Amino acid sequence: MQNFDDIRFYDAKEVNVALREYVRHPMIKALLKFTFPDLKFREIEEIVMTCNSIEDFQTRVIYLSVEKVLERTSDGLTDNGFDKLDSSESYFFISNHRDIILDTSLINYTLYNHDLVMTASAIGDNLVQKPFLMALSRLNRNFLVLRNQSPREMLKSSMKLSEYIRHLLMDEGRSVWMAQREGRTKDGNDFTQQGVLKMLAMAKGKTDILDYFSKLKIVPVAISYEFDPTDMLKMPEVLAKRMKEEYKKTANEDFNSIMQGAMGQKGRIQLNAGKVLTQEDFTEIRGKELSVNDQLKEVAKLIDRAIYRNFKLWPANYIAYDLLKNEERFADNYSEKEKRKFERRISRRVDVKNPLALNSYLLMYANPVINKISLDEE
Repeated sequence: MQNFDDIRFYDAKEVNVALREYVRHPMIKALLKFTFPDLKFREIEEIVMTCNSIEDFQTRVIYLSVEKVLERTSDGLTDNGFDKLDSSESYFFISNHRDIILDTSLINYTLYNHDLVMTASAIGDNLVQKPFLMALSRLNRNFLVLRNQSPREMLKSSMKLSEYIRHLLMDEGRSVWMAQREGRTKDGNDFTQQGVLKMLAMAKGKTDILDYFSKLKIVPVAISYEFDPTDMLKMPEVLAKRMKEEYKKTANEDFNSIMQGAMGQKGRIQLNAGKVLTQEDFTEIRGKELSVNDQLKEVAKLIDRAIYRNFKLWPANYIAYDLLKNEERFADNYSEKEKRKFERRISRRVDVKNPLALNSYLLMYANPVINKISLDEE
């Protein structure tokens, strides 16, 4: 087996050592005080020091952190489809990606509530450059996706990543989460990148690619936030892309997005798990006798359709669509009060006199409706 030390999360014997080293780091201390507001720090430390595995840390600390985030910044989390999954099985969860940390945190929170195997989760190494962030990610069962490499290095690291995912799923019985694309969706237009699936298939060996995908037990998951707390932070990149300008991130942009994503108001949140993709789902693709690349395109479409079908549309999505099209097509799906509230949100976040900015902001919320319409028209 390959040596996965450069990308893996902590094993059990490393957990308590890392906690002792970082428990008093100012940022981790702030997280712990947020999680246990009624306890003295000495009492919090005692709880943390009882954690001798990732499972301990996730269930005794991080689960409660997520609960506090939901309590303070949302109008509640609901879920569908997870009750159809088997608690003795491991799955490959692939979802749309809107928030750097919260997406995977909410999935694990939901899996734990349903007594399902929690995931090892992919995270870009660009997001964990600070030692305390690297430690926190490894304590949360994150494994690294290495970025900014030469083509040759990228090929080697992709193979290692693919083999590690296979090892986790098939040897360790550990579920895995990965976003459907590199980086978050900024414009609300969720789609699966073929490259993600290509990497996933690299460890298939001599197995037929569609047979291999069916063995992974892929579960598409739709994550839907009523309001994106980072919508305004995403706008500069969205506008640069539309104007065909190069966009360069500011030094603390990702960290600011993490903080705003966690602490910004999100309204209602819904996670919907689609059904497990099986041999039957791949039969039609197999029958077309396509090249491997074209098979990957078809699998990507299969995942996209499952995410669009299961995506919960909120009044804000319908309002944005109607404002964008200057119609009242979906007026039955929202009230005048909800419309006024969303219009106030727009005016606080966008220069409404700038047509491109206004159009881009509306599309961020309207694209899920547009994708669902396209799915219905198919």
